[in-house]
Amino acid sequence: MTGAAAHAVESRGAAASPPPVAAAAAPAAPAAAAGPCEPVRKAGPVTMEHVLLALHESETEREARIQDMFGFFDTSGRGQLDYAQIEAGLAAMQVPAECKYARELLRACDRDRDGRVGYEDFRRYMDDKELELYRIFQAIDVEHNGCILPEELWDALVKAGIEIDDEELARFVEHVDKDNNGIITFEEWRDFLMLYPNEATIENIYHHWERVCLVDIGEQAAIPEGLSKHVSASKYLIAGGIAGAASRTATAPLDRLKVIMQVQTTRTTVAHAVKDIFIRGGLRGFFRGNGLNVVKVAPESAIRFYAYETLKEYIMKSKGENKSAVGASERLVAGGLAGAVAQTAIYPIDLVKTRLQTFSCESGKVPSLGALSRDIWKHEGPRAFYRGLVPSLLGIVPYAGIDLAVYETLKDASRTYIIKDSEPGPLVQLGCGTVSGALGATCVYPLQVIRTRLQAQRGNSEAAYNGMSDVFWRTLKHEGVSGFYKGILPNLLKVVPAASITYMVYEAMKKNLSLD
Repeated sequence: MTGAAAHAVESRGAAASPPPVAAAAAPAAPAAAAGPCEPVRKAGPVTMEHVLLALHESETEREARIQDMFGFFDTSGRGQLDYAQIEAGLAAMQVPAECKYARELLRACDRDRDGRVGYEDFRRYMDDKELELYRIFQAIDVEHNGCILPEELWDALVKAGIEIDDEELARFVEHVDKDNNGIITFEEWRDFLMLYPNEATIENIYHHWERVCLVDIGEQAAIPEGLSKHVSASKYLIAGGIAGAASRTATAPLDRLKVIMQVQTTRTTVAHAVKDIFIRGGLRGFFRGNGLNVVKVAPESAIRFYAYETLKEYIMKSKGENKSAVGASERLVAGGLAGAVAQTAIYPIDLVKTRLQTFSCESGKVPSLGALSRDIWKHEGPRAFYRGLVPSLLGIVPYAGIDLAVYETLKDASRTYIIKDSEPGPLVQLGCGTVSGALGATCVYPLQVIRTRLQAQRGNSEAAYNGMSDVFWRTLKHEGVSGFYKGILPNLLKVVPAASITYMVYEAMKKNLSLD
């Protein structure tokens, strides 16, 4: 932390740890920081007069300012704004690609829904937005001294259910505090949020700041930073769960095809496997086991997120540092271990899914999940539910490491050769993630084949594998190196649609759950 924002936050002492009541009684910011605060001394409901007093503007000056802003977007001089002009204006203002909300801003300004925004529409939007921002500014400014102090902002976030440490609070204040004096005036507050088209609640404002300042899916490819502390963490899990379910259902035929090919110890082709699945189960046969695949999305995500935050907290305490100081390598370790915990917890579901997908029956009738699970327990014992767990766990950290390294390399290359030093947008990020994920999956694919073969085979059969090394040597002896890559084609074919569907559904769900 640097600058006046850090100094003002540090002046709170230990105010971040006590409950909000204690924090409210913490010492105020230094007098030097509080100097510029000028309370608006006008009683009654909030009106435009309050806004003008807070901004030290006359009506004429405010009108000129709004006209200048409208003219900034209206580069053609037609007196009408459309989507393209708003998009271009936001780009000219260097709004990060992840935070461009041109369509939402157009919708908020365009009252008659004709796809165009005239000056009067734009001015009404500005009137409503400044009044809205002043009301929440006043709600946060509990001392009513005309500015927001760091401890007041911290109190408001805590009351909204958002945990934030001193370093993150300092970054928040520093980003909004343009004159770097450790406090936020209404003018600075308005400038930060004026073109934010969504409702200005403290939760939405915090999320907007997170997206503006903290968006970087590269270092957090597995688990987004700060998710568990956000009041909407459950909504993120819902959005991710639905996106994962949609993605897995859409690519279920490729997943079934991959598993069928992985367990074949004789020579096989994609066409032969497709024909075999169709003959034995028809079109429904391609979706066998998908129900379990979808069911495990939510618990796996929840366990992984919880374990990740717990491990990150432990690393932070062991180093005596803030969570924000946890580096990329430590996040990789925490993410890998969290993935291992989640994988272990839901592994029995994964094993039953594999048994269901590879169950051979001439009539096409497959046993129920209950009957299949009871049969495994009765004839093979409870340990059978964890056959193949070791190779599964061994593949987690290498996959995450390769995925992260390739993603960062591609993202840096895109800045150099494609987008010329600007930040990569969602499509570039999706492309980088798709390539890095495919490469990571290819490198650890032999472990996946070994895991699937151990899962699919009954532990009490005569030809049962005696563990991971037995699978390795028998596969190498009878099938050669190519045996470890059976089914890799359908596995790679599902990478692009899976990533694209997940991304699109996740973004749509975030909008529906008001997370955008």
